[in-house]
Amino acid sequence: MRIYEVADYQEMSRCAANLISAQVLLNPRSVLGLATGSTPVGIYSQLIEWYRKGDLSFAEVQTVNLDEYHGLAPDHPQSYRNFMQQNLFDHIDILPQQTHVPNGLAKDAAKECARYEALIASLGGIDLQLLGLGHNGHIGFNEPAAAFAKETHLVELTESTIEANTRFFESRESMPRQAFTMGIKTILGAKKILLAVSGKEKAEAVYRSFAGPVEPGVPCSILQFHPDVTLVGDAPALSKLKAAGVRICRK
Repeated sequence: MRIYEVADYQEMSRCAANLISAQVLLNPRSVLGLATGSTPVGIYSQLIEWYRKGDLSFAEVQTVNLDEYHGLAPDHPQSYRNFMQQNLFDHIDILPQQTHVPNGLAKDAAKECARYEALIASLGGIDLQLLGLGHNGHIGFNEPAAAFAKETHLVELTESTIEANTRFFESRESMPRQAFTMGIKTILGAKKILLAVSGKEKAEAVYRSFAGPVEPGVPCSILQFHPDVTLVGDAPALSKLKAAGVRICRK
C-alpha cells in the first residue's frame, strides 16, 4: 500500500486525477470504477481540464459506478447518474454507451444486481477503482455490519448515512432509504484501488481503516488485503495515521 500526503483538497484532487490519467494513458481502453460525493468533484474537474487541453481522451474508456439510489430516475437531480453527467461525462469525449450506473428504477433488485455483476465481468473487470471514504468507514454504500457484503446488492441505508446525505434533498422524507452498491468482493476485484480522502473529520475513519484490525464494522479496513492500494489524503485526514507512526510519503 502507498500512502501519499498532500497539502489540501486541491492538491489531493490533482494528485488523484494524475493517477487516473496515467492509467488511461497507459491503457486507453481502461475500465474505470467511479465514485460520487463531494470528494471526487475536484478530481473530475481536473480530468475535464486536461481533456480540454488535449492531454487526455476517454474515447475508448468504459466506466462502472459504485452505486445508485434505489427509486431515483437517471435524470433525477440527486441521482448518481445525473451527478456523473454533470460532473464528468457531459464534459469529456466518453461514449454514453460506455458509461454504466446501476438502474435505480429496477423493479427486480436481485436481477439488477446480477446484471451489474455480469456487466463488470463482461468488461474484463475493473482496472482502477476510485473510492471515497465515509465517516463511519463505509465504501460505496457498504455500511458497518456483522459481515462483509460480497457482490452488488441492495442495501438499507443507515441513519448516519441518511443524515449525512439529507442536505442534498428537499427534505429528509424525500431521501431514498435504499441504494444499489457494489459489494466488497466486487471492489476488491479491481486491479488497482485509489482512495481519496480530505478533511480532519475523516481522520478517525482513515486511522481505523489502515491502523486497526480488518473488520466488517469498518468496511474500508478490508483494503488492507488488496495488493495494489494507493491512498491520497491531505494532512488533516492523515493526521492520526501519522501520529501512529504509519509510513507516509510526501507527494
